Amino acid sequence: MAIGVIGLGYVGLPLALAFAEAGQTVIAVDVDEAKLAAIESGQSYIEDVDSARLFEARELIEPTRDFGALARADAVLICVPTPLTRNREPDLEPLLHATRALAEVIRPGQLVVLESTTYPGTTREQVVPLLEAGGLRVGKDLDVAFSPERVDPGRTDYTLRNTPKVVGGMTPASTERAGDLYSLVCDEIVRVSNPEAAEMAKLLENIFRSVNIALVNELAILADRMGLDIWEVVDAAATKPYGFMRFEPGPGMGGHCLPVDPFYLSWRAREFHMTTEFIELAGKVNQQMPYYCVERIERALNDVRKPVKGSRIAILGVSYKGGVGDTRESPALRILHVLSERGAELAYHDPFVAVLPEVGLQSSELDRIIDADAIVLVTAHPGIDYPRLVHESQLFVDLRGVTRGLPASDFVRL
Repeated sequence: MAIGVIGLGYVGLPLALAFAEAGQTVIAVDVDEAKLAAIESGQSYIEDVDSARLFEARELIEPTRDFGALARADAVLICVPTPLTRNREPDLEPLLHATRALAEVIRPGQLVVLESTTYPGTTREQVVPLLEAGGLRVGKDLDVAFSPERVDPGRTDYTLRNTPKVVGGMTPASTERAGDLYSLVCDEIVRVSNPEAAEMAKLLENIFRSVNIALVNELAILADRMGLDIWEVVDAAATKPYGFMRFEPGPGMGGHCLPVDPFYLSWRAREFHMTTEFIELAGKVNQQMPYYCVERIERALNDVRKPVKGSRIAILGVSYKGGVGDTRESPALRILHVLSERGAELAYHDPFVAVLPEVGLQSSELDRIIDADAIVLVTAHPGIDYPRLVHESQLFVDLRGVTRGLPASDFVRL
């Protein structure tokens, strides 16, 4: 079987590798020449894809810019980004561009599956009409389905193989065919009645996290004003064996899903004359957290009689989550930007992010930042001796709760 994959980022490359390792020929399409060259040489640019595995499987992966090569595929998976516009509205242009290009070479008998996260109705209302523009018909000449990606960068306990795969087709036959395809690389297939159910399920997963993170972040602000330790409160609540799921406060959300996906549904809801108040309130709270964290840093410096302006502030961790180098939507970028506007002298350390062109900084060694006026933990990476940093720093501002249980007193927690 030949399988086409459009978009070779955090979703597409792991899929391409998984199918190649399952013995399938993969036609890997992307417009980024650097990615294509890396795949050709077996060098991974994604943390979750081991270069040794990619090198071993490279003979079965055909990297190309040519959409025409997809005419040879039995199935085509669309894994392109679905970002937001500057006005926080869905930007489907990458998806529509990829679908139009695919429509020019599509042939009868092919299966097309959309993996890109989007609002309910996108597959039926946007993708299918473009695919049918040349005269082919879904359900007769083509099978089309939606199967949301569930990638969590940096995780090793849940992977593509053991994370259940949700599939919803335009027809029952499309659902079955897509399920059979994914069963080559996934242990469990969850079939739903249509693409809209699958599209909505993915949004529900991420909105659930967004709303609960916003809740605990808001409570963290309240606990601070009440003189309570939010981490102690969360630890205590988490001892309940039922009816409670632990979420922890932090400087805000980042990555390719949580800061983006909820807005796809809130935008779509307006077409149905409804305002999704929980979703929009959660987005507002989470977007404001970096600003609150800057205020917390200012207060911590003020307590030791130092202004932000002119103080040397070192940010510890700038990726959006520990153990990865992805800075997309990272709250650290907003914190750095605001501190810079207020006159701070900035540096950062991140073993996964060597350069931050957005702010004109390079990662510094830990020994170079230890004497900063304040070290601010934004992202907790593994392998860092946090007790040592707390002990040796002048002021340690902990936005991730790593100082819980430490006897030192020269730190401030969120």
